[in-house]
Amino acid sequence: MDDMTEFTGLRRYPLARRGFMMTGLMSGFTLATVRAETQAIQTGSEGLVAGEVHIPTADGKIPAYFARPEGIGPFPTVLVIEEIFGVHEYIKDTVRRFAKAGYLAIAPELYARQGDLSKMTDAAQIIREVISKAPDAQVMSDLDATAAWAAQNHGNPTKLAINGFCRGGRVSWLYAAHNPNLKAAVAWYGPLGGTTSEIQPKTVLDMADQIKAPLLGLYGGKDGGISVDQVRAAEAKVRAAGKNVEIVIYPDVGHAFHADYRPSYNKDAAEDGWKQTLAWFRKYGVA
Repeated sequence: MDDMTEFTGLRRYPLARRGFMMTGLMSGFTLATVRAETQAIQTGSEGLVAGEVHIPTADGKIPAYFARPEGIGPFPTVLVIEEIFGVHEYIKDTVRRFAKAGYLAIAPELYARQGDLSKMTDAAQIIREVISKAPDAQVMSDLDATAAWAAQNHGNPTKLAINGFCRGGRVSWLYAAHNPNLKAAVAWYGPLGGTTSEIQPKTVLDMADQIKAPLLGLYGGKDGGISVDQVRAAEAKVRAAGKNVEIVIYPDVGHAFHADYRPSYNKDAAEDGWKQTLAWFRKYGVA
């Protein structure tokens, strides 16, 4: 998809001459956050076809993890978007959970060009050296390429959804504004404001009224980085434009409440959010 006019100021940025920094996905959990691995959900691959692949993009290939039910399909497709910490075991497990629910799910490593997240141990470094240097236009193009790969590998291109966590929640909002063929989107506590730059020129609040797909937002009422006022402002902007949005705020939980490998995990909110996600996809014709 080459039309980027809905994001005025976004430009195509070429692959850095040094080439891709990350040629494969990390194993295990991220090193860059406090972990509580003993509580992490473990979803097996029985009955699934799953593994690492490389997605052809406009300027090279990026690694991704996919899973789908056994069989020919075509299966409804969900793009699973990472936090800032890369496609590690938590994201891979979430991909398998979607596959167990009947989807072809795929999580591309969107920051492969900017740095090797498997070797980074400091979140501030990741934000400074990786996340802030990933152009939004590049991310949108890579997601288009990922959707195209899925359509050629047992996915149903007419049943496409996106699900993003944390920074990936922001990506869900942007992609819902970018791709008119998207059926539904879910944003788990995605940032709504923040600092803009030449390569990341729009916040969610700037472009919330441009979404083209129904969007479900799942937020924590005690999230120290995303205020309820911001969430409600984005919701109001979408509805004023006549677009479809539903916001669920869990009043007693904070950020990253779905991240079961971290102390922030809240089982009740995570399980309810998962049910809401699957119901949202069914409601809007993805499943």
